[in-house]
Amino acid sequence: MHDATRQKVTQRLRRIEGQVGGLLRMVDENRYCIDLLTQIAAVRAALHKAEEEILRDHLSHCVADAFAAGDVNDQRHKVDELVRTLARMTR
Repeated sequence: MHDATRQKVTQRLRRIEGQVGGLLRMVDENRYCIDLLTQIAAVRAALHKAEEEILRDHLSHCVADAFAAGDVNDQRHKVDELVRTLARMTR
């Protein structure tokens, strides 16, 4: 992962960590269910953004490098790995 992406993802995950801490406090405070569900949706969206950043970095570097190198076996491996990962992500 490139340093710029690592920094962005790290910052995003720290914010998510704070959001989850806030959710725990909300549960402890017995807050209204709809408010909890709203915050859970916000955490899910933030995780999705982190996932997108990592995927974009992987495609633009790891997968692109495999194709630029011309190694057919490595290309096939990267594509298969990506397809399996996307299948898990969309369940």
